[in-house]
Amino acid sequence: MNPPIDTPEGLGLEIRRARKARGMRLEDLALGAGVGVRFLSELERGKPTVRLAETLRVLAALGLTVRIEDPLG
Repeated sequence: MNPPIDTPEGLGLEIRRARKARGMRLEDLALGAGVGVRFLSELERGKPTVRLAETLRVLAALGLTVRIEDPLG
């Protein structure tokens, strides 16, 4: 099980790791997700001002999902 992602930098690192594991270039993923290369580059670097809708499209293009776990049940 992966550790929780709790920073923009952590999310960016996981996105970069997933992209590289799939052998994708920034340009390939940006095109597949319908976002700009600049946006994707900033997202992978952990820029905290990225937009959620575009971030979710990038995750979907990589086949990744987001799950919220409530420790209180």
